[in-house]
Amino acid sequence: MSIIEKAVKRLDQLKNAAGDGLGEDVLPAPRPEREVATAAKPGAVVEPVAVAVARAPAKSVHIDLARLAARGLVTPDQPRSAIAEEFRLIKRPLLGNAVQDGPTAVENGNLIMISSALPGEGKTFNAINLAISMAMELDYTVLLVDADVSRPSVLRELDVPPQAGLMDVLAGEVSDLSEVLLKTNIDKLTLLPAGMPHQRATELLASDAMEQLLGQIAHRYADRIIVFDSPPLLVTTESRVLATHMGQVVLVVEAERTTHAQVRQALATIEPCPIRMMVLNKSRQNSVGGYYGYGY
Repeated sequence: MSIIEKAVKRLDQLKNAAGDGLGEDVLPAPRPEREVATAAKPGAVVEPVAVAVARAPAKSVHIDLARLAARGLVTPDQPRSAIAEEFRLIKRPLLGNAVQDGPTAVENGNLIMISSALPGEGKTFNAINLAISMAMELDYTVLLVDADVSRPSVLRELDVPPQAGLMDVLAGEVSDLSEVLLKTNIDKLTLLPAGMPHQRATELLASDAMEQLLGQIAHRYADRIIVFDSPPLLVTTESRVLATHMGQVVLVVEAERTTHAQVRQALATIEPCPIRMMVLNKSRQNSVGGYYGYGY
């Protein structure tokens, strides 16, 4: 090999070596700080994080319909049961009063309180059945409120764990009613629990906050019926205060137990309410296939 050929070969080797070194310089290690700086330039669009801005989904609870049916309650999957037929008769005049217009309209007719003279007469049983039966209607949504704030039992009867509710809203512990409403697997039925017990429950139920709350839930939706399970009338003062806000009150009377004097006394406590009705509960005489019988 001549001197010139050796020189050319050596020059090619040097060029190749220089090219490999240049490749390492062209592909430097990533610099995250440059990417952050670029993203932070004025006018850059930064996508929001969905989790940070999304509203919390509405609370929902599952009601075991088979359990309700086994205990003799109305369920939407058994619309032709004897108990369902009985509550169809009971709810019809209540719904009629709730939607009347014109001079015969009942003020706050869609606010319906279920109570009794004494404990144990079946007011919660009737309130739950009425609420479920009304929710089975095509044209109404129903809110069932556990207003028996001293001895709440609606959630227990439906096998739902205790939750924050009415008292928490009135006491200012919860800022928005929607935070304590519970959607159920029964279409068009929502629950408002009683919430935590409060020493000033009577004052809270008589407060301006309660007045505003009732206005919100009564008039926000034109098709909404609100059913209140209240304390017994002759045992506490909360139910009497609550009755002053109602358009309709249903007094549950236990057959062969509640006396005429107790019924008259209970009716006297709800005298200001425009519509007062009574349901005879636990009557064996006309019962169809079961222990509970109902009627006006």
